[in-house]
Amino acid sequence: MGKFDRVLLASDFDNTLVHTKAAIDAGSTDVPPMPARNREALDYFTRGGGHFSVATGRALPAFARYAPTLPLTAPCILANGAGIYDFRTEEYLVTAFLHEDVRAHIAQLLAAFPRLPFEIYHTDRRIHAMHPNRYIAGHEHLTRAKTVTVESFDEVDFPLVKLLFEDDRDRLDALYDYIRAQPWGGEYELIYSSDNLLEMTARGATKGGMALRLAELLGVGRGDIYCIGDHSNDVSMAEVSALRFCPANAIDEMKALPGMRVVSHCADGALADVIEALDGIY
Repeated sequence: MGKFDRVLLASDFDNTLVHTKAAIDAGSTDVPPMPARNREALDYFTRGGGHFSVATGRALPAFARYAPTLPLTAPCILANGAGIYDFRTEEYLVTAFLHEDVRAHIAQLLAAFPRLPFEIYHTDRRIHAMHPNRYIAGHEHLTRAKTVTVESFDEVDFPLVKLLFEDDRDRLDALYDYIRAQPWGGEYELIYSSDNLLEMTARGATKGGMALRLAELLGVGRGDIYCIGDHSNDVSMAEVSALRFCPANAIDEMKALPGMRVVSHCADGALADVIEALDGIY
């Protein structure tokens, strides 16, 4: 029996496990390596039997290149909770994909916002885009996941993992309010993963909800789930975590959650601080 047997540690990827913002600020597409402190701490945690997973807003094509470089010992939560994916077997274990009803809803959105820019994520590694703008170009540059432009949403085949709207924040806020005002608005999760990225997934597709499902798959009890993240799409994980953690670079919304423990900046090994805390518990 290892010290961390039946303990699940789920970490956000960008600006939690690695300091992606450093690459953006430097104009680079190379995500910085995970801090040495994190790698050493994860080696200790996983040798002790711990389950380590990444829970990311990135969909499969944007995260697949990084998964082999990480010491994963559990399947990953992708696309803000739209699926649990096992990189060892290359298959989805649990899914919460968008229903085909979204076709009619997107048609309504495009009537109200004719040049609405968004990416469309499939269950494989394809990404379609409509009305690409500078934000989509920048996101593509960062993730190195190429998009194929389509002129009509009718060209898009199902199933779909998520939609990602990319625009100025005031335009996204208007879109958010419009969707929430529709009779069908409650059928979707809408969450900001940055100021210029608004994610749309099926109702119930959240990082926190999938963390609970992953724990069930692994035989981990609710009281042994620990999560860390930096942004709005990580709030649901904090809500299911036995203890709440966020890096020092997290947004104020995360830091203000009741019981939140603010640890080191992500560039300095925030995850290592979490594992040090767990080492004192188990």
